Amino acid sequence: MLIAIEIGGTKLQLALGREDGTIVKTVRGRVKAEDGAQGILAWFDAQTSALLQEYGWGGNGQADDPVRAIGVGFGGPLETATGTVLKSVQIKGWDNFSLKKWFEDRFGIPTFVFNDSSAAGYGEYRIGSGRSTKQFFYTNIGTGIGGSLIVDGRLYDGQGVGAAELGHTRIPDWTSGNPGEDTELELLCSGQSVEKRLRSPHYIPSDSLLMQLCGGDVSTVTNQMLGEAVGAGDPFALEEIDRVAKSMAIAISNVLCLMQPEVIAVGGGFSLIGDPLIDRIRAHVKERDFICSEGRYRIVPCELGEAIVLQGALLLAAESLK
Repeated sequence: MLIAIEIGGTKLQLALGREDGTIVKTVRGRVKAEDGAQGILAWFDAQTSALLQEYGWGGNGQADDPVRAIGVGFGGPLETATGTVLKSVQIKGWDNFSLKKWFEDRFGIPTFVFNDSSAAGYGEYRIGSGRSTKQFFYTNIGTGIGGSLIVDGRLYDGQGVGAAELGHTRIPDWTSGNPGEDTELELLCSGQSVEKRLRSPHYIPSDSLLMQLCGGDVSTVTNQMLGEAVGAGDPFALEEIDRVAKSMAIAISNVLCLMQPEVIAVGGGFSLIGDPLIDRIRAHVKERDFICSEGRYRIVPCELGEAIVLQGALLLAAESLK
């Protein structure tokens, strides 16, 4: 048995599972962003202790099958070897924080810390859409945009402080009035960025279905509403996701040129818009793919769901023990 942990911005998950990525029990929670890193650690302190005691380990008596390791998927850049968080762009209090040491000091269980996108991508590679491939790329379009690269069956971690950060690659900024200006992919295409844009005054046309769905109050528009408008064929909504798809395709086309993955899996909450988004990404990539990639890759939605980071953390922690 192992424990898997996902530390997002405010979304927190804790699971008890097995070495093959199977999850036995999951606990989910949220904290306020203003509570910072200490609020998140307090939640995991209480919930991990409760889970261990419920299972019979770390409380009164020992379980027959003790927890062998903790695998953590953290939403931010970190030094993998030491499990030290470098910084969080969303939550205060994580700068140069030794997350591995904190868990090991608190629970006495070997702990391994990975970037959350790295964990998610490895899970999708092992037991999702990446099965049977050797070169695989994962990206998520969620609150932010992450990436994970598998090369010859191994998770690629660059110099040990993260790699495949697709969301921080540069693309043309179609929201700028300055010709030739660029920006980070995440600042245009993440779920958070799309909602921010949709909530801007006068961005949504008055005749768009989105105006009906939000009751005329654009400050309440959500990506779920955008997905509903897309499903109904609203011209503005379709144009908006096409712009997102084109920007994603530019970044993915560069990944294809550099690494030539066999499968590119797209996950994250925004990807739940489904075929209208994925099909457009495929079409825009096809317009840009280079000769050596033509017909040699597939772009697919992720098979793993909300537990993708947890399942990847279980698999990576199990491998780290070997």
